[in-house]
Amino acid sequence: MAEDTENNALSTTVGELSKHVGRKLGPTRWQVMTQTEVNQFADLTHDHNYIHVDPARAADSPFGGTIAHGFLTLALLGPLSQELIVVEDAATSLNYGLNKARFPAPLKVGASYRATGEIVEVSPVSGGAQVTATFSLEARDATKPVLVAEMLLRYYA
Repeated sequence: MAEDTENNALSTTVGELSKHVGRKLGPTRWQVMTQTEVNQFADLTHDHNYIHVDPARAADSPFGGTIAHGFLTLALLGPLSQELIVVEDAATSLNYGLNKARFPAPLKVGASYRATGEIVEVSPVSGGAQVTATFSLEARDATKPVLVAEMLLRYYA
Protein backbone atom coordinates (compact mmCIF):
# COMPACT_ATOMS: atom_id res chain seq x y z
CA MET A 1 0.00 0.00 0.00
CA ALA A 2 1.05 3.62 -0.41
CA GLU A 3 2.60 5.49 2.49
CA ASP A 4 2.05 9.18 3.23
CA THR A 5 5.55 10.59 3.53
CA GLU A 6 4.40 14.10 4.42
CA ASN A 7 3.71 13.17 8.05
CA ASN A 8 5.11 9.64 7.99
CA ALA A 9 1.64 8.18 8.47
CA LEU A 10 1.16 4.51 7.67
CA SER A 11 -1.44 3.30 5.19
CA THR A 12 -1.55 -0.48 5.09
CA THR A 13 -3.76 -3.56 5.35
CA VAL A 14 -4.51 -5.91 8.24
CA GLY A 15 -2.36 -8.60 6.60
CA GLU A 16 0.58 -6.24 6.11
CA LEU A 17 0.63 -4.72 9.64
CA SER A 18 3.32 -7.09 10.93
CA LYS A 19 5.76 -5.78 8.30
CA HIS A 20 5.74 -2.40 10.05
CA VAL A 21 7.06 -3.35 13.50
CA GLY A 22 9.62 -0.71 14.45
CA ARG A 23 8.06 1.85 12.12
CA LYS A 24 8.18 5.45 13.35
CA LEU A 25 4.97 7.40 12.80
CA GLY A 26 4.25 11.09 12.56
CA PRO A 27 4.25 13.73 13.53
CA THR A 28 0.60 14.64 13.13
CA ARG A 29 -0.43 18.17 12.30
CA TRP A 30 -0.24 20.76 15.09
CA GLN A 31 -3.51 21.49 16.89
CA VAL A 32 -4.29 23.98 19.66
CA MET A 33 -5.75 23.07 23.05
CA THR A 34 -8.58 25.49 23.81
CA GLN A 35 -10.25 26.50 27.05
CA THR A 36 -13.59 25.56 25.47
CA GLU A 37 -12.41 21.96 24.95
CA VAL A 38 -11.09 21.78 28.51
CA ASN A 39 -14.36 23.17 29.89
CA GLN A 40 -16.40 20.68 27.86
CA PHE A 41 -14.28 17.80 29.16
CA ALA A 42 -14.67 19.10 32.72
CA ASP A 43 -18.45 19.16 32.28
CA LEU A 44 -18.52 15.63 30.86
CA THR A 45 -16.32 14.16 33.59
CA HIS A 46 -17.47 16.36 36.50
CA ASP A 47 -13.83 17.32 37.13
CA HIS A 48 -13.93 21.09 37.67
CA ASN A 49 -10.58 21.47 39.43
CA TYR A 50 -9.61 25.14 39.15
CA ILE A 51 -6.35 24.30 37.35
CA HIS A 52 -8.52 23.29 34.41
CA VAL A 53 -11.46 25.71 34.41
CA ASP A 54 -10.53 28.92 36.26
CA PRO A 55 -7.95 30.89 34.24
CA ALA A 56 -7.67 33.72 36.81
CA ARG A 57 -7.04 31.42 39.76
CA ALA A 58 -4.86 29.03 37.72
CA ALA A 59 -2.62 31.97 36.74
CA ASP A 60 -1.31 31.88 40.32
CA SER A 61 -0.76 28.11 40.25
CA PRO A 62 2.57 26.43 39.49
CA PHE A 63 1.31 26.04 35.89
CA GLY A 64 0.80 29.75 35.29
CA GLY A 65 -2.59 29.15 33.69
CA THR A 66 -5.14 26.48 32.98
CA ILE A 67 -4.08 23.06 31.76
CA ALA A 68 -5.85 20.19 30.03
CA HIS A 69 -6.88 17.22 32.14
CA GLY A 70 -4.46 14.30 31.84
CA PHE A 71 -7.33 12.11 30.75
CA LEU A 72 -8.29 14.64 28.08
CA THR A 73 -4.80 14.34 26.60
CA LEU A 74 -5.16 10.56 26.79
CA ALA A 75 -8.53 10.72 24.99
CA LEU A 76 -6.85 12.61 22.14
CA LEU A 77 -4.85 9.48 21.29
CA GLY A 78 -7.89 7.88 19.66
CA PRO A 79 -8.20 10.36 16.80
CA LEU A 80 -4.46 11.09 16.67
CA SER A 81 -3.62 7.39 16.32
CA GLN A 82 -6.12 7.23 13.44
CA GLU A 83 -4.13 9.98 11.69
CA LEU A 84 -0.94 7.95 12.10
CA ILE A 85 -2.18 4.42 11.29
CA VAL A 86 -4.71 3.86 8.52
CA VAL A 87 -5.66 0.24 7.91
CA GLU A 88 -7.45 0.41 4.58
CA ASP A 89 -9.21 -2.96 4.68
CA ALA A 90 -10.25 -2.96 8.34
CA ALA A 91 -14.00 -3.46 8.64
CA THR A 92 -13.70 -2.13 12.17
CA SER A 93 -11.04 -1.07 14.62
CA LEU A 94 -11.00 -0.41 18.32
CA ASN A 95 -8.90 0.85 21.18
CA TYR A 96 -8.25 -2.34 23.15
CA GLY A 97 -6.54 -0.60 26.07
CA LEU A 98 -3.27 0.62 27.47
CA ASN A 99 -0.23 -1.07 28.94
CA LYS A 100 1.29 2.17 30.26
CA ALA A 101 0.44 5.85 30.38
CA ARG A 102 2.40 8.73 31.91
CA PHE A 103 1.89 12.50 31.94
CA PRO A 104 5.44 13.95 32.23
CA ALA A 105 4.35 17.57 31.63
CA PRO A 106 1.11 19.57 31.52
CA LEU A 107 -0.62 20.55 28.30
CA LYS A 108 -1.35 24.24 28.80
CA VAL A 109 -4.45 25.82 27.35
CA GLY A 110 -3.41 27.70 24.22
CA ALA A 111 -0.48 25.37 23.52
CA SER A 112 -0.04 23.63 20.19
CA TYR A 113 0.33 19.86 20.38
CA ARG A 114 0.97 16.94 18.04
CA ALA A 115 1.62 13.21 18.24
CA THR A 116 4.28 10.78 17.13
CA GLY A 117 4.33 7.03 17.47
CA GLU A 118 6.06 3.75 16.86
CA ILE A 119 4.65 0.31 16.15
CA VAL A 120 6.17 -1.96 18.80
CA GLU A 121 4.46 -5.29 18.15
CA VAL A 122 1.81 -6.86 15.95
CA SER A 123 0.11 -10.09 16.95
CA PRO A 124 -2.73 -12.05 15.40
CA VAL A 125 -6.17 -12.09 17.04
CA SER A 126 -9.24 -13.93 15.81
CA GLY A 127 -10.34 -12.13 12.65
CA GLY A 128 -7.59 -9.53 12.65
CA ALA A 129 -4.47 -8.14 14.29
CA GLN A 130 -3.53 -6.38 17.51
CA VAL A 131 -1.02 -3.54 17.29
CA THR A 132 0.97 -2.42 20.30
CA ALA A 133 2.15 1.12 19.65
CA THR A 134 3.90 3.73 21.76
CA PHE A 135 2.59 7.25 21.28
CA SER A 136 3.94 10.57 22.54
CA LEU A 137 2.00 13.80 22.64
CA GLU A 138 4.24 16.85 22.61
CA ALA A 139 3.55 20.53 23.11
CA ARG A 140 5.37 23.03 20.92
CA ASP A 141 8.57 24.33 22.58
CA ALA A 142 8.15 22.04 25.63
CA THR A 143 11.14 20.11 26.96
CA LYS A 144 9.11 17.04 28.01
CA PRO A 145 6.20 15.26 26.35
CA VAL A 146 2.75 15.84 27.83
CA LEU A 147 1.84 12.17 27.39
CA VAL A 148 3.64 8.93 26.68
CA ALA A 149 1.43 5.87 26.33
CA GLU A 150 1.66 2.30 25.11
CA MET A 151 -1.66 1.62 23.44
CA LEU A 152 -3.26 -1.55 22.11
CA LEU A 153 -5.26 -1.21 18.90
CA ARG A 154 -7.22 -3.96 17.21
CA TYR A 155 -8.04 -4.08 13.53
CA TYR A 156 -10.53 -6.59 12.11
CA ALA A 157 -10.80 -7.48 8.43
